[in-house]
This record gives sequence, structure tokens and C-alpha cells, in this order.
Amino acid sequence: MGDFSVRRDGLTLSGEEAGEGVPVVLLHGLTATRRYVVMGSKALERGGHRVIAYDARGHGRSSPAPAYTYEALAGDLLAVLDDRGIERAVLAGSSMGAHTLVRFALDHGDRAAGLVIVTPAYSPEEDTDSIERWDALAAGLRSGGVQGFVESYGEPAVPEAWRETVVKVLHQRLSAHEHPEAVADALEQVPRSRAFESWDELAELELPAIVVASRDEADPGHPYAVGERYAEAIPGAQLRSEEPGSSPLAWQGGQLSKVIADLAGRVRA
Repeated sequence: MGDFSVRRDGLTLSGEEAGEGVPVVLLHGLTATRRYVVMGSKALERGGHRVIAYDARGHGRSSPAPAYTYEALAGDLLAVLDDRGIERAVLAGSSMGAHTLVRFALDHGDRAAGLVIVTPAYSPEEDTDSIERWDALAAGLRSGGVQGFVESYGEPAVPEAWRETVVKVLHQRLSAHEHPEAVADALEQVPRSRAFESWDELAELELPAIVVASRDEADPGHPYAVGERYAEAIPGAQLRSEEPGSSPLAWQGGQLSKVIADLAGRVRA
């Protein structure tokens, strides 16, 4: 238990493990760290789950890498499972982490016991406007550090009541990286990578799955309609969200942990 590191192809992945029971692996989003899946909640390990969380390549305490593609990110997940001696795990990931676990499940379906896909944004349709925005964020981070990133991000397009929180979290997330230049590389490369080629591929994912989608007024960068599309494409997948006007379910670590525990319970049964 406690902190661990995994060596793979010359890079080091930094992670932590706690609890016993059904293995649950947490995968965070682009520019985040391992804390930003269930937001520091300990509910899963207290509820009888073996929780593994790690910083993606180039993020947090993990080392920089030459490539930031979904193929590489899925390979990192496989290396973590092998290192931890885990044959099959419930995989829960947000945004980049969600797309990573989908790629992983398509390549290594026998190693995934269930999926919790939180605020997915990737679509197989091209989006050049989005690429330009990610490039601008990378440039802001390279030239001005955390403040440069935040300035490039601009005024958050969320209700006024949540803006201060969003800006605060941006500062916290971007300040948590040992290698900010690697995060800038990831900002340029990850959005250009393809997690899968067509929605039809997701029909292969015949395993328990829950998709957590946020309402657009709170999180326009992860469109609710995209979450719906994942839930429609994956056989038997459930769609979960917060009530309209409420703080996003994906931002509430304790509540999101309950969703993950629900899926893990189905896997155990």
C-alpha cells in the first residue's frame, strides 16, 4: 500500500494504492493529476475497494515522455495493471482518462471488468476549432507558466456562481506538475490523437459501463450530447448526470465514488 512507481520504456509513472477488495483504477484528465478523479475522496477504499491512482505520463510526478497518444496512454495503463499484479479491474476515468480506458478496453477487453466513463469529450469527428484552443493553452503555459495558461483559458463559460471555483481549481491543477513543459507537450499532442475511429467500434465493449455526463451550462468543454453518444454506442451502458442547475456530479468526489462503487458492486456480483 502507499506510493508506487512503474517503469515503462524509459519513463516513470508515479502512483498510489489504498484499500482492499475489487480493484478500481482511476485515470485523470488532461492537465490534471491523480487527485482529480474523485477529488481526494476516500470513500472507495473505505467501502471495500482496492484503489489505484496514478499520474499520466508528463503529468504530476510522472516523467516526461516522447509521445502523448491514446495508444501510449493505454499502454501505460496496462503496465500499471501488470506491475500491481491485477488481472482485471474496474476502470474509472475523466476526460482524457475516459478516452484512455475506452482505448484500453478495445485493445485489452479481458483486463477490464467494467468502465466508468466520466465527462468524455472525444468524438471521432474532427474538430479543428478545439485543436486551436488546445494549442493556445499550450503556448500560454510555455510562455507564462500557470498564469499564462489561465490567461489563455480566459473567462470560464460557466454560471457566475461557479467561475471563482473553476479559476481556483485551474491554478491548483496546473501548479501540481513537476514538468510543466511536458504538460504543454501533452496539450498539443493528446487532442490530435484518436481514441477510436468510429462510434461503431464501441459496440465491442460488452461489459458493465456507466457514462457520467455534465450539463453544458456547467461544463461546456465536455458536451452532454457526447456523453449521451457514448452511452448509446456501448451496449447496456447507463447514463448518469446531476439535476439541471446543480453542481456537476463529476465534480463531487463522494457522489462520483458512489457511482463507481455501484458499478464495482455489479462486477463483484
